[in-house]
Order: sequence, then C-alpha cells, then structure tokens
Amino acid sequence: MIRFDLVCAQDHGFDAWFRNGADFDAQNEKGFVACPHCGSNDVHKALMAPAVSTSRKKSQVALAMGDEQKQALAKLKALSEKVRENADYVGDKFAEEARKIHFGETDPRGIYGEATTEDVKGLVEDGVDFLPLPVFPEDRN
Repeated sequence: MIRFDLVCAQDHGFDAWFRNGADFDAQNEKGFVACPHCGSNDVHKALMAPAVSTSRKKSQVALAMGDEQKQALAKLKALSEKVRENADYVGDKFAEEARKIHFGETDPRGIYGEATTEDVKGLVEDGVDFLPLPVFPEDRN
C-alpha cells in the first residue's frame, strides 16, 4: 500500500491509500477518486518531498500545499535567491572558508556552498554560525 497526498481543482488537500501508483491512475481516470471536501473528481497528486534517510529506516515526508504554504514556499525561494545573489559561492570549500571567516583569518563576507555531514559536525563543534540553504527541485541539475 502507498499513501498519496492529493489535491483537487479547488486546492483542497487530502490523502488516500492505494495498492500502487497504477491503481491510483486507474481509479482516477474512471472518476472514482473524489475530494472529501467538495466532491470534485478533478484530482491530482500533490507535490511530495523525496524520501529522506536519517538512518537505516527510510521515511517519506510530503506536503500538500494550500495558499498559505504556497506563499511561505515563495518567500523561502525568494530569500534563498537573495542570499545566493549577495554571497560568494565557494563550492566544496564552504567549511574551510567559514572557519577562516569565523577565526578572523579573512574578511567577513557572505558565502554559500556545499558541506559534508562531517564538515557540518566540525563547524558546529568549532562554534561557527551557519544556516543550511534549501535546495529546491528546480535547483537540481
């Protein structure tokens, strides 16, 4: 069984369980899937976040977006773009450059880039302040 987050043409979010993706497609094509809020049969799968593995057990996080969530996501994307526009991209040298700035070895400036889990743990241990930037599906190549 698989649970899909669904949304109707009226932007009502809800979830439903199906045997598999093909089962959802078949039922939806026949008009068997309806919004519990308004009864609309114009239903599609909502945007779902990819599975994120934090241990050996895998979990899946999904978000069916209403107007408030769409506005919040737009603000988050705008903030992320502004940070990228006003900071230097340092690639995989992020941890090294962040330490240099933190310890006064180079002039303070905004930077962004990539860091491994080990890099992040080391920065935290060293007391370096940083925030992760979200990566949106359209940012991936």
